[in-house]
Amino acid sequence: MDASEAAPARDADLRARLAAGDDDALGEIYDMYAPLVHGLARRVTGDAEAARDVTQEVFVGLWERPLAFDPERGSLRGWLATLAHRRAVDWVRREARRRRPPPEDADRTGPGGADEAVLAGELASGVKRSLNALSPPLRDALELAYYRGLTYREVAVALGIPEGTAKSRIRSALAQLGRRLESEGLFP
Repeated sequence: MDASEAAPARDADLRARLAAGDDDALGEIYDMYAPLVHGLARRVTGDAEAARDVTQEVFVGLWERPLAFDPERGSLRGWLATLAHRRAVDWVRREARRRRPPPEDADRTGPGGADEAVLAGELASGVKRSLNALSPPLRDALELAYYRGLTYREVAVALGIPEGTAKSRIRSALAQLGRRLESEGLFP
């Protein structure tokens, strides 16, 4: 067996051992790939603590769902790197949302304050009407993404759908919402 055949066979063996509950297999995988996962997470997040958290999430996820890795579709190394990258990007997005300054208060006084409040109210009710006109699958995905601030992945998990489906539902909902607001004259 040459090197090109050894890695897939080793990956399949490790997966089978993990699925059987062999914690030594997890230790072997951790020893082999933790530096890769941590390094990638550290580069993406720029934060040592976040990189440790991402590393832990990746390996706990592997332990809890070893069959999610399919050696027929690629290497364990590549799969773990992809997971680490995704989890690190999710962390960066959550941090960006958390650090975003709160919107300015609509009840401010001064020139145009009352007019802006009325326009904002009209836009809000137009958005609500347009949102309610969407089909439930599109509306649910959009509400989770924009009102609850979930990522595509989190929306997919919450709705029990593939991530690609979550993305397409959100895009489709936004497009329909934009067209409805435009037809009402609330959005240019």
